Amino acid sequence: MVLADHVLIRLLAGLRLPPSDYVVTGSGPLLAYGLKTTVHDLDLVARGEAWDRALTHGQVSLAASGLGLRVELFDGCIEVFDHWLAGSGDVDAMIDAAVRVEGIPFMSLGDTLRWKRGLGRAKDLADIALIEHRLTVPVR
Repeated sequence: MVLADHVLIRLLAGLRLPPSDYVVTGSGPLLAYGLKTTVHDLDLVARGEAWDRALTHGQVSLAASGLGLRVELFDGCIEVFDHWLAGSGDVDAMIDAAVRVEGIPFMSLGDTLRWKRGLGRAKDLADIALIEHRLTVPVR
């Protein structure tokens, strides 16, 4: 699958966010690396101009995690945060460490694995297994 053909990626592209000011987190990296063909939404962490643009497209509210703010776009298909989950580190460092896939900045699989493990949520177990397998088995 070409990433640009995915409906959520098309919605993201339409926002015209500067790639240097956001990173796709959550399960989005599994989509980018071909570990999943479907995800229900995209989670972004944004700063600067990307955050400012997100604010023009939706209402800001407190993030469910209690850490920072969130803008819900396209009926929740894309959520933009000004912070990420506890223990994820500095927002600037997260964004600066993004890996570009088809020009879109995604959190690396290693970083995604670390935070999913750290949360210990049952809903992340399948994602953890997929990432662990990809990181230990060479891609052909």
